[in-house]
Amino acid sequence: MVHLDRRAMLKALTATVATLAAGGITVRPATGVEAATASESWAMQTLLAFADTLIPGEHRFAGDVMVAGVVTGPGAVQAGVADVLTSPQLPLEPLLPSIAALLDARAVAYAAARLIWLSPLRPPFVSLSFAHRTALVEGLFGPEDVDRPVWQVLSLLVGLAFDTAGQYDTSQAVARKHPGLAWLGFPEPDADGLWRFADFSYGRPLAALHPDTTPSGSPA
Repeated sequence: MVHLDRRAMLKALTATVATLAAGGITVRPATGVEAATASESWAMQTLLAFADTLIPGEHRFAGDVMVAGVVTGPGAVQAGVADVLTSPQLPLEPLLPSIAALLDARAVAYAAARLIWLSPLRPPFVSLSFAHRTALVEGLFGPEDVDRPVWQVLSLLVGLAFDTAGQYDTSQAVARKHPGLAWLGFPEPDADGLWRFADFSYGRPLAALHPDTTPSGSPA
């Protein structure tokens, strides 16, 4: 039986978010085959299905059951969420079986209450249809759910993987056509690798540039 240490889960999840925000890890974006291989463990199947429920994508290969394939285009799984969860530079990987077990336990309870048959050949959460996965996940974020902080931080990691490619160096992620950034239309940098934006949010600069501002943009 897996021991569910919720305090340790939340601590590791929060530390992972903080490290990504600080640009503390750099990994090579996984190929489609590598992403499929990463999903072979029982726990990772559950977690990838959770990520696909939040930011769904199309099937990666024939017979893909983790990714429900309810949309066209990439989702969190294609964007490399597995790289975030399993990075050896982060404290999260040892706790993945416990997090997945917690989610699968919720799936068993959800299915039992609705007389839904779950396949013994795959994790309980993965056995649910996308509609039922969505309904279950919506309940996880209810104010009465004791584990809501765990799901909130885990969902933040899913969003970071897709929306910001936070697990990768941004310039490299753009150059390699990171699925999330490409889908969102994230702009290419200038020739020197820096991003500059000629159009201001309000159509004009809010203040004149101080003459002593340094080349890096720091105040004098």
